[in-house]
Amino acid sequence: MNYLKPGLFMLRFCLLGLCFLFLLFGSCKESGEEEDSMKKERAEEDIFGKQREAMVVTQIESRAVKDPLVLKAMREVPRHLFVPENLREVAYADGPLPIGEGQTISQPYIVALMTELLDLKGGEKVLEIGTGSGYQAAILAEIASEVYTIEIIKILADRAESTLKSMDYENITVRCGDGYQGWKEHAPFDGIMVTAAPDHIPQPLVDQLKIGARLVIPVGDLFQELIVVTRTKKGIEKQGVIPVRFVPMTGEAEKK
Repeated sequence: MNYLKPGLFMLRFCLLGLCFLFLLFGSCKESGEEEDSMKKERAEEDIFGKQREAMVVTQIESRAVKDPLVLKAMREVPRHLFVPENLREVAYADGPLPIGEGQTISQPYIVALMTELLDLKGGEKVLEIGTGSGYQAAILAEIASEVYTIEIIKILADRAESTLKSMDYENITVRCGDGYQGWKEHAPFDGIMVTAAPDHIPQPLVDQLKIGARLVIPVGDLFQELIVVTRTKKGIEKQGVIPVRFVPMTGEAEKK
């Protein structure tokens, strides 16, 4: 039999002990870092949750948005995850915010108002033109069962799709393209929302509405008005709501 000399045995024993301590310390460090990260996330969500509640009470309910489905959606969706990281502290402020590529995420009140104007009851199929950050699509997805959204700027479409997938919105389909012609493959829709302003109402969108469904759209150039178009058996009905200011609708809308 082979025996280790006492000195060599002690050296190996010490090395094994050091390896064990190193692994134990590394494991504890990783566990501690994960715990710290979770605590930080919980603290941030608590702060943002309070800001979101204040947003709903002071900016939305106070302006007479009453639909309980809309109010619930506005309370549920974490708006701060749809804005650039350097703007998260002001994500729940009463105004639009830039999201890059010359585009913005709409003011919370406008998001809530336009959603309420669609008059959704739950379970509908909805089309959105102008995905932007993906925030409005997420709000719609809290109410509707299917949301189809089109964004003409590829970098924004890709970013929104990634954000929505990371939040497990399986009922939202994002497409990069020109939304002027709508999305015929999935028409007719129970509601259509446009979040960029053409200077006229695109007829293809009206044609893709179900009878009784609504199109909510800002229309105009220098002066814009939020308009609700309802498709009826006899034709369409139009109702002006409030003056608004949206980025212009680009693509085919500019050529008409």
